[in-house]
Amino acid sequence: MLTRQVVVQSKSLDEVASLVLRKQEMLASIPAIQPIPNEDLTQTAGGFGWRIHPIHKIQKFHAGMDFTCKQGTPIHSTGDGRVVYSEYGTNGYGMHVIVDHGFGYQTLYAHLSKLQVRNGQRVKRGDVLGLVGNTGLSVGPHLHYEVHRNNEAVDPANYYFNDLSPAEYVRMLELSRNAGQALD
Repeated sequence: MLTRQVVVQSKSLDEVASLVLRKQEMLASIPAIQPIPNEDLTQTAGGFGWRIHPIHKIQKFHAGMDFTCKQGTPIHSTGDGRVVYSEYGTNGYGMHVIVDHGFGYQTLYAHLSKLQVRNGQRVKRGDVLGLVGNTGLSVGPHLHYEVHRNNEAVDPANYYFNDLSPAEYVRMLELSRNAGQALD
């Protein structure tokens, strides 16, 4: 009987260890930093929500956040994952990258001038995916960044918890909410 109890206890501890490892993988995968560090930003231009499209001049839902900075600024993966798209698209995003982070999360990085990853490549949080550009439907150099949770676009501003102080976060929200127009 004691042997059976030890076996059951051992299996239980194995399950707990497996859950801990899976939780660590999930925490590394969830998008949790800005794709452009604060020191490289000119400004946060377009926030998540309804905006005037700069080219079509109509109200359009902007499913991400725009970060303006110098052409060629490095763009960082916001979480661990696998690149599922890395090329030029004809959908307005221009040259763009999509990273599948697992756990229902995907991120999209658009309008790049140069790609530095390929389809199928594994990336870690902070790895450089490409460089800021002005490709696709864009009116100036910037990064258009989206977070998708279970195939639905969500506000990226809710995912910078590893990166910003409370004061920086409030300032970033003010800038993104007050922008009346997106850059794409």
